[in-house]
Amino acid sequence: MTKYIITLILLLSTTGSLIAKEYSLENTSLRRSIIVENGVLKTKAIENKLAKKTAVPLDCAEFRLRISKGTHITGTDVELTSADFKIAGVSSDEGKLVFTLKNAEYGLDVKVHYIMEKDKPWARKYLEITPQKEICVERVDVEALSLKDAYQPYKMRLITANGPGRWKPGLGQPLYTTNSATFWGIEFPAAYNFVKNKSISCGYLWGRTVKAGETYTSYKAVVGVGDNPEFIHDSFLDYIAAIRIRPLRLQIQYNSWFDYGNSVNREKFLESVNRIHSELVEKRGNRPLRAYVIDDGWQNTKAAWTDMVWKVNNKFDPDFASVKKAVESRGSHLGIWMSPGCLFGAQRAVPAMRDFGWEALDNWMSMAGPKYMAKLEERMVGLTKSGITYFKLDGLFGHLNIRNFELHGDRYGIPYMPQLNLEGVTGNSDELNKAKYNELKTYYLVAGTERLIRLFKNMTAANPEVYIVISNGAYLSPWWLQHIDSVWMINAGDAAEGANRTKELVYRDGRYYEIFTQEKTQFPMCALFNHEPKKVKSGETEKSFRRYLYMSLSRGTGFIELYLKTFKLQKSDWDVLSECLHWSYKVFPTFQRSRMHGGNPQKGEVYGYTAWTKNQGYISLHNPGEKAQKYSIRLDRKFGLLPGSGTFKLSSPIEECTKGLKPKYNYGDTLTLEMKPREIRILNFDKIF
Repeated sequence: MTKYIITLILLLSTTGSLIAKEYSLENTSLRRSIIVENGVLKTKAIENKLAKKTAVPLDCAEFRLRISKGTHITGTDVELTSADFKIAGVSSDEGKLVFTLKNAEYGLDVKVHYIMEKDKPWARKYLEITPQKEICVERVDVEALSLKDAYQPYKMRLITANGPGRWKPGLGQPLYTTNSATFWGIEFPAAYNFVKNKSISCGYLWGRTVKAGETYTSYKAVVGVGDNPEFIHDSFLDYIAAIRIRPLRLQIQYNSWFDYGNSVNREKFLESVNRIHSELVEKRGNRPLRAYVIDDGWQNTKAAWTDMVWKVNNKFDPDFASVKKAVESRGSHLGIWMSPGCLFGAQRAVPAMRDFGWEALDNWMSMAGPKYMAKLEERMVGLTKSGITYFKLDGLFGHLNIRNFELHGDRYGIPYMPQLNLEGVTGNSDELNKAKYNELKTYYLVAGTERLIRLFKNMTAANPEVYIVISNGAYLSPWWLQHIDSVWMINAGDAAEGANRTKELVYRDGRYYEIFTQEKTQFPMCALFNHEPKKVKSGETEKSFRRYLYMSLSRGTGFIELYLKTFKLQKSDWDVLSECLHWSYKVFPTFQRSRMHGGNPQKGEVYGYTAWTKNQGYISLHNPGEKAQKYSIRLDRKFGLLPGSGTFKLSSPIEECTKGLKPKYNYGDTLTLEMKPREIRILNFDKIF
């Protein structure tokens, strides 16, 4: 098939008069048919060639624009759809259809772009909006149509200022269809996509002014298809893997926090670097760590942050020159902790920056403040150019317990809503937990997200291989991965709670179950930052540490940050750590498809993790309960195997884990296990050719 196909069909009445024009754009996976009827543009159908299904809209607004004279001026907002415009022109190019629309009443021109690439099972759409007089574009829905099988898997909407475990904004989540096997969304992390009465809305709040004659280009909407509606989640994650800024990498690194807290200095840090390199690389043959990371404690908050932010204190030499050199001599790279919002150990710098006229919120710095963010970008891009290859960005819009919002954006050109009567309300007030403020809070999240994206883009330009993690105050949108590498698992503590390893695992795995099973968050588990594994005391048995570590690593995240008290580890601890890291190297190719299986860890039910390619896979299992439990697994597509995978040889890195099981298993076979109380099993599967 050619790269694309564009067709035009003229629909005539029985008397020969023109009723409508039908256009279509297609490739090997899908076809989008667009009709112009009575001068109005709308989608006629989405044909899914993979599943041999067609989605036919019950109704189609095609797009939706909410415009006004400003978010701060009430009673001026107007909602326009495709039906409010007339077609003024149509053009086509390689893989693209463009319709020019005009609205005379509001003096608004809109170009609707439909784009398709060769052999990609998805297509994109975006709008170019040009007003003849100044308008405020409050919200843009790039896709607006009704489908009888549309559904919204993630439905949480808690944009809260206060409360642990209550930060669930619901931004940047996809929509699916149950029969036609399609997925929908906006390629922007802070979009809000939702389904109401079968009507799909893929869009985002923006709230900015567009001047007369200027053109605003929207973010792109995507519609994708899968071969089976039951596995549309997998198809969506395949799409995310294809569009992310960098391919999934196995990032194994050390972080100084559990060793030293904010008392870290050059000498202490290098002592840990030398010890880890000696024990893991030189003595046990592990690969050099990707990075050694200096956590909170290197920044000089006593100096004024007015000419340059994030200055290095006297515990390290300027821009870490000697530390970088020492780390690089061991085949690794230097990483650092930072807080874009100036939380935690950076908060002491906020008052001086506020007094200097930079954009501070009540407690922290604004992610949308032009002066502060320009200085932050200058510093972070400079550090990237100097050889810092990893950044842990801890504190964007707040932290686990408190968030902070800009309520007075008129100070620097972001949306504001004085009609909400915000006198005496602070940016982290309990009052802001109420849903009536969601729109104003979202405007700030959108503006801050846009500014962070520009920062990340310039960091990537400075070093395309930089590794960026966003932590506290972030939110779990898979479209962040177009710009960074990993996102913190929101609503969880740094250290897993629990008096023993079983309880620690249940705490962290309970959060996984909540995020992925109960709330149905659509995010690749392989890109999750989970604050594990940790080893901070001696005296633990080798058996206990080994089982905890395998279970922790089996979650399948490509970001493995080691939290160690380096000089408390015994020889057996280093042996176990080395062994488990070697296992991670071996099974890493499967991590792209990692997933959770089983029941609720906090209820004592058997659960675990699994990931597969056609050539290998693994299964971890944990019975956290006090009684033995039977557990069965069918090795099929529902469990994560790829169809036609063939025959696998079973093995385990832990003795007795394969007891009672066969030496070989085929696709479609069932495993039944008797899991003892608090037992952990790790099962490896390698294809037999």
